[in-house]
Amino acid sequence: MDKLFAILGDIHANLDALNVVLDDCRAQGVTDFLCTGDVVGYNACPRECLEIIRGLGCPVVMGNHDHYVSSEQNLADFNPAAAAVIEWTRGQLTEDEMNYLANLPFVKTTMGITLVHSTMDNPEGFGYVFDHLQAEAHFSHQVTPLCFHGHTHCPMIYEKQIGAVYRIDAQDFKLPIGRKYFINVGSVGQPRDGDPRAAYVLYNPKERTIRFRRLEYDIAAAQAKIREAGLPERLAERLEVGQ
Repeated sequence: MDKLFAILGDIHANLDALNVVLDDCRAQGVTDFLCTGDVVGYNACPRECLEIIRGLGCPVVMGNHDHYVSSEQNLADFNPAAAAVIEWTRGQLTEDEMNYLANLPFVKTTMGITLVHSTMDNPEGFGYVFDHLQAEAHFSHQVTPLCFHGHTHCPMIYEKQIGAVYRIDAQDFKLPIGRKYFINVGSVGQPRDGDPRAAYVLYNPKERTIRFRRLEYDIAAAQAKIREAGLPERLAERLEVGQ
């Protein structure tokens, strides 16, 4: 059977969005899952989302929120709303769940595809890539033709040709042979590109095609969970606007 990959990232404990995405994956005929990290953080269902992702048995890389939750790193310089959720999440997870997050790799290569949450040049530093210049440093470390990442919550394609790197807006795309691609799959649970719909990517290796998927989900239900948990109101509000 031909493979069809679903690449999910920045789920951020948003169970309502994750369930809609997985329903769409089944409808699309997905055979394999990959995850670019940040399963937890920002939203109110970390345990449920972790259980689902672990149940998929798929490769997962370490996101910064996964790292901060499981490492008990000092959060004094962290965004106050994000820090509040990290501290809350630490109190929700079991020892086994914390150990799972703590042992995620920063980089994973599987079936000729590389996964990283941020960048290959400094995966543990969790730097952001918003333009082709920032992507250029990453490409010097990318060995496989295709690498998927997240972290910015903004879907994007970066293309490496001989002597140049280009940024291409997220769109359905056929991958030419002989070039490298660094693809941001967007966020399942907290999009930040002005579109509040859940985002993920489909990759068909036989056809060499990338498809960006955007899906409506019950934002009000996700907001209610945030409020019920006593998490910062700002985190509920931003889901409506995709910022």
